[in-house]
Amino acid sequence: MKNRHTREVAIGNRVIGSGNPILIQSMTNTKTEDVDATVAQILELEEAGCEIIRCAVPTMEAAQAFSEIKEQIHIPLVADIHFDYRLAIAAIQNGADKIRINPGNIGGEEKICAVVEAAKEKQVPIRVGVNSGSLEKELVEKYGGVTAEGLVESALDKVQMIEKYGYHNLVISIKSSDVLMCVRAHELIAGRTEYPLHVGITEAGTYLSGNIKSAVGLGLILHQGIGDTIRVSLTGSPVEEVKSAKLILKTLGLRQGGIEVVSCPTCGRTQIDLIRLANQVETLVQNYPLNIKVAVMGCVVNGPGEAKEADLGIAGGKGEGLLIKKGEVVKKLPENQLLDALKGELEAMCKRGSF
Repeated sequence: MKNRHTREVAIGNRVIGSGNPILIQSMTNTKTEDVDATVAQILELEEAGCEIIRCAVPTMEAAQAFSEIKEQIHIPLVADIHFDYRLAIAAIQNGADKIRINPGNIGGEEKICAVVEAAKEKQVPIRVGVNSGSLEKELVEKYGGVTAEGLVESALDKVQMIEKYGYHNLVISIKSSDVLMCVRAHELIAGRTEYPLHVGITEAGTYLSGNIKSAVGLGLILHQGIGDTIRVSLTGSPVEEVKSAKLILKTLGLRQGGIEVVSCPTCGRTQIDLIRLANQVETLVQNYPLNIKVAVMGCVVNGPGEAKEADLGIAGGKGEGLLIKKGEVVKKLPENQLLDALKGELEAMCKRGSF
């Protein structure tokens, strides 16, 4: 897939747009004012693979906390602002690497200008965010409801509010919980602007429904070469958002590295606790910096054949199992030793430098 041409935007020590890798974002769910809790969560997210982190700034105390938070983390820090322009300015002054605002809800022209001037002074990018839930009444009436066309018009109107002050260091996000509407909106806006796009399905839902909606929506958008940074929005742990985003990018061939686990569905031939084993393997492989595929199969009859495209595999039977390399059985061993055998192979690969 070929990425669309965009402007390049620096966010702290990272860069998006203009062919740079698509970066993974998440958002803390701690109280930003609680510096210790917020830093602890960000460090956990960094370890999971988060590359940009956003924090809510509902109070002046939260904005002021940015200076302490930034000293203790290693990824760009973004301030999420609604309604009060003073919070945006304070966040910039306290080290925010980017701010997220909706120019339509932070006050009149004078206040928008004040925010833009503060951002311009520090060269802090502004993410202009528009959601379907906050689409202006006149656009809802114009298009006969909330539509992709309305979202795009709203976003471009907000961009012009900032551009007229001579500032073009911008990122755009247009989000909807309606997957197909969100896809259509991104297709429309991609042809009308060269600003980088932050892509996500807003209010996607709980772990199951949120992942499905995000995978479908992000997959359709990213496969067209649209999108420069993403967030998977889940009602749950932000660490799971990062894991899901990584997997979506890897599935689309947009991210390399890390072990890919494939496992077969259970069936009547399964004679081991395959679900438990597959989950154990998925947890185990996170500790190894290998770019390989590992198969977990529940049937010693078809396991070796089905695992032939994997670098390593294990297949379980009744009380026993197989260790498989490149589709060839290399060892038969008791079922309760499968996980340890796989771990030994992974450690040996790391020592050999088989990355």
